[in-house]
Amino acid sequence: MALNDQVDQLPPKGIRPPIIGPGQTLGTATDRIAGIVLTKHTPIFWFAVVAVSVGIFGILNTAIAYLLGRGTGIWGINIPVGWGFAIVNFVWWIGIGHAGTLISAILLLFKQSWRTSINRFAEAMTIFAVMQAGLFPLVHTGRPWLAAYWLFPIPNTMGVWPQFRSPLIWDVFAVSTYFTVSFLFWGIGLIPDFATLRDSAKTLVVRRIYGMLAMGWRGSARHWNRYETAYMLLAGLATPLVLSVHSVVSLDFASSIVPGWHTTFFPPYFVAGAIFSGFAMVLILAIPFRALYGMQDYITLRHLQNCAKVMLATGMIVAYAYVLEMFMGWYSNDRYELAMVHNRLHGPYSGYYFMLVLCNIIIPQSLWFNKVRSSPLALFLVACVVQCGMWLERFVIVVMSLQRDFLPSSWGMYWFTKWDIATLLGTMGFFTLLFFLFIRFMPAISIFEIRTLLPQSKVKE
Repeated sequence: MALNDQVDQLPPKGIRPPIIGPGQTLGTATDRIAGIVLTKHTPIFWFAVVAVSVGIFGILNTAIAYLLGRGTGIWGINIPVGWGFAIVNFVWWIGIGHAGTLISAILLLFKQSWRTSINRFAEAMTIFAVMQAGLFPLVHTGRPWLAAYWLFPIPNTMGVWPQFRSPLIWDVFAVSTYFTVSFLFWGIGLIPDFATLRDSAKTLVVRRIYGMLAMGWRGSARHWNRYETAYMLLAGLATPLVLSVHSVVSLDFASSIVPGWHTTFFPPYFVAGAIFSGFAMVLILAIPFRALYGMQDYITLRHLQNCAKVMLATGMIVAYAYVLEMFMGWYSNDRYELAMVHNRLHGPYSGYYFMLVLCNIIIPQSLWFNKVRSSPLALFLVACVVQCGMWLERFVIVVMSLQRDFLPSSWGMYWFTKWDIATLLGTMGFFTLLFFLFIRFMPAISIFEIRTLLPQSKVKE
């Protein structure tokens, strides 16, 4: 803790910021990262955030309890908009979790050392985001004890006969596999750091708890060999999940014949959008964390800039998909596709569409400028705008595509209710609560991986 917090300063022109702040040693790196967990004095802001999160989580519990008692009629869903906030939020939360797997698995396989400081809480973000997403398919049935089992691949010998051709069944396979592999990947990566906390703990109880979590880790050559083997195998398993999970989710829409959904480029479009929103969430979490806990030496401007560049690249893919969607609708000269294009541009929800264009295409163009990419505050604001835009994108895809059916007699308006909003806000509170509990009781930055970067802190790049 002897080191002063590094103040963000731009390096000379033409020189990239370092991956890790200068002057770090094995002792200071271990003490500063482990000190967040082992400190006896929890910061006041931590209690404030947790208290607010618990209150918002209580709103979620109230909304779900009322839903189970009254049914989905408390939401704004109707005919023809049978899918509303629940599916919008499901797709949004699944997308947020993509950056964690990308940072952890793909960048590990490509030996990108800049992932080291942000991979741990990005993995935690993935776990917690998938947990929020998993709530919505269950509560969307209204009576989970009567209908939710149709989502699961129950053996045919049970006489239930689930529809294996339904994309909803595919969702269960994809999301459950994604959650399992991500959880194992996250848990295995924590083992060496749990051993560090065990050895650094001052009290017997804390030492015993982290000793059990460390699973007998002693740092021997055999332990490291098995650890690296398992870590790389899980990275190899997790890599195709980045492409498959949101591709499967997109098939919920693409396999239908609804104009605006029946589109072959939905899988890559959804994957790019998921990485776009996922890296935005990484910035939303990393920037306050490094400021509140003084971690500027470990989460440097280099990390923030690289995340911004990934956002810019995937944002351009998303912008291309928007243009392609409108062009193909116009070029097809199909009356229903042309009606979809007209509805997006001039329909009753056209304001939502233009807001998502502003949030996902126009404002992210500011990331072309190095001054914006080098400002934590500017990046935080852009990331928040992108998250709003990606939620609006899912709203436009779900609601605007269903709101006007093939026949004018089937047209109807959708208006969300206070219970829709309460459920969305409640999952945000639940996510925040889980994340702050994580950074209080587990190392949010990988200690042993930071040690491998210490030689880079001896000289400035």
